[in-house]
Amino acid sequence: MSSNNLPVTYNDPTELGCLADVCIVPLGTSSPSVSDTVFEIENYLRNNTLNVKTTLHSAGTTLEGEMSAVFQLIKQVHLFCHKNLNLVRLHTEIRTGSRIDKNQTASEKVETVEKKIKEKYGS
Repeated sequence: MSSNNLPVTYNDPTELGCLADVCIVPLGTSSPSVSDTVFEIENYLRNNTLNVKTTLHSAGTTLEGEMSAVFQLIKQVHLFCHKNLNLVRLHTEIRTGSRIDKNQTASEKVETVEKKIKEKYGS
């Protein structure tokens, strides 16, 4: 450990990676289905130029990248939805995490738990 109690691998606080789980829901639409909007949002996210990896799941999208880029992308999605999809109101839930001792992708986190389940309970 370094003198400031941070791991030695933590060198640049401006380059803080994170994982964010994001669920963006339009409010006040004429239909209870939001799959068309989710499609547009997911398409926008997948074509981002901020070096943020995206993984769609049943309740949102996981974003992986540098923290400022992840939050910039969330802002860009909001602007896209308001301007291009004519959505007046959005509700967004964000869960985010970061760590400074090592880099770990979302899929690696899942693999770690799946491995422990397999070790305890078998296949």
